[in-house]
Amino acid sequence: MAAGLESINGGKAWYKCDPPMILGEAPIYRASDSTLHWVDCLANPPELHILKVDPDTGDPIEDRAQVLKLEDSVTVQFFRKHKPGSYICAYYQGVAFLDEETGKLDVVKEIIKTEDRDRLRFNDGGVDAAGRFWLAEIDIKAMAYGPNRLPDSYGTPIGRLWRYDPDGSLHQMDDGFVCGNGLAWSPDNKTMYVNDSVAMKVFSYDFDVATGAITNKKLFIDRRDSFGEPDGMVVDVEGNLWIAVFDSNRVMVFSPQGRHLKDIVFSARNMACTTWGGRNLDILYIATGKDRKSTAKTEDEGGHMFKYHAMGTKGTTKFEFDG
Repeated sequence: MAAGLESINGGKAWYKCDPPMILGEAPIYRASDSTLHWVDCLANPPELHILKVDPDTGDPIEDRAQVLKLEDSVTVQFFRKHKPGSYICAYYQGVAFLDEETGKLDVVKEIIKTEDRDRLRFNDGGVDAAGRFWLAEIDIKAMAYGPNRLPDSYGTPIGRLWRYDPDGSLHQMDDGFVCGNGLAWSPDNKTMYVNDSVAMKVFSYDFDVATGAITNKKLFIDRRDSFGEPDGMVVDVEGNLWIAVFDSNRVMVFSPQGRHLKDIVFSARNMACTTWGGRNLDILYIATGKDRKSTAKTEDEGGHMFKYHAMGTKGTTKFEFDG
């Protein structure tokens, strides 16, 4: 731990999944009925979980979440602004709509061809302030080398970043990712952030909310000489990034200038994805994955859900798809 870096005990799992998830992802909070929605994208079959929670304490109101079985792996989903009970999501090969009641997938844009399922898959995504859906890919073969271990001889990774607009148009926005992840925007909507988890990098772009254009890509946070893979992240109203860092037991908090401010340490090795929730958007919910390494500790609580009350901090809401 860096000298002078604040370290906070985030505690143990708040909601135990039964059985534990293989890889929990994509938590989102709906204020209208105070429900938390997330997926286990590697379950067989993949699952969507929906749990009603207390808007003040964040504690579950129901004993068990509703669990829907899905037709294909969904790695991220967001609410649709004008379509109650429906999400837009990234499934293994592209963009789909997902029904909250039945779990049925309605594919609207296949991007990765079926014959390329061993080379590419979709991972994380985000919705910008104008209601456009962004989704990022994994280069499966590059990821298999492990964190920061891709040899120069491999060449440029083939993972791409896409934008799907409410009018149904699709735009390739960037490429060269091993594992595109953690899409987020600054509160003033002038900066967009994207993680490449397995490359152990966080990038920033200048963002034009009116057009959806991204320019001036920069390496914003470099974890290659440290540990942990930057995974799902959210931003607070002051512009700080709260990043779930896989293989670290931590959510790490960075300033808008990229300075490492503090760590919140939990009882799960693989912190995967974050969202703000609660009446005041001051509860950080975190989905986690199992530690499937041979070195995993028996007390590790990966595969369950965590929460952290960020007193004095207010998060930014996740936008809804405008189509």
